[in-house]
Amino acid sequence: MRQDRGVTVPLVRCAPERNEKLVVLTAYDFHQARQVEAAGADIVLVGDSLAMVVLGHPDTLSVTVDEMLHHVKAVRRGLSRSLLVADMPFGSFHLSPEQAVANALRFVKEGGAQAVKIEGARPEVVAALVGAEIPVMAHLGLTPQSLHRFGGFKVQGRDDASRAALLEAAAAVEDAGAFSLVLECIPADLAAEVSERLSIPTIGIGAGPHCDGQVLVYHDLLGLEERIAPRFVRRYAQLGLTAREALEAFAADVRAGRFPAQDESYGPVKTEPAAAGEVGRLYG
Repeated sequence: MRQDRGVTVPLVRCAPERNEKLVVLTAYDFHQARQVEAAGADIVLVGDSLAMVVLGHPDTLSVTVDEMLHHVKAVRRGLSRSLLVADMPFGSFHLSPEQAVANALRFVKEGGAQAVKIEGARPEVVAALVGAEIPVMAHLGLTPQSLHRFGGFKVQGRDDASRAALLEAAAAVEDAGAFSLVLECIPADLAAEVSERLSIPTIGIGAGPHCDGQVLVYHDLLGLEERIAPRFVRRYAQLGLTAREALEAFAADVRAGRFPAQDESYGPVKTEPAAAGEVGRLYG
């Protein structure tokens, strides 16, 4: 997708008509946002996976609206073209559509998000948000916020009843106004059927190759998150290992007196005042 003038919700909505695959990546801070946009991400999602890969929680349930908003603001500052989507955390939209709108407005007004993501089959919440001029990315299949109801992180839609329920829910969130749909951890043939039935784009994560786009978590893709390795994650790098080796090398150099070297140290303090424009060079 061309990003010369910025990716918008209507552009994403019509991606299947143009036969364009959507590239979606998560980011949680300014530098990550700049990296994923420079790499060509159409959509940048500040996911509630923040709870696990940044804040160290065992699941996504603990992260708060304020914590999410803090990171949405940082990511916003790193983007100029990609569409920014904020994940609505657990408990921020479950009580009522009114609660959902109030919290989503914060992500848009304070955080600069252009859309929000909602987990689960909640067409009434989607409709309320769309009615409040807040674009919605829906999310079905393995919805991590439903961890306890599912009994763990398990593939969904493997029996006839759950397949039928997912197909029905997908149609319902599209009818309610969602502009896209994340499908997580469902059989590839089911994801293909959903994608065929809907006009809005589907974005897969552990849902096979037939979706209209794919998303991976930044830390998983780069090998920074080493505690878990879901089957659907492809490691494009092992930056966790690389970082650890670099840090160990620094520690060894400090203990052996090899760091800092002479060219990494400053000379005597200059007595004459710095000329205009030379202040920054004192640190060079």
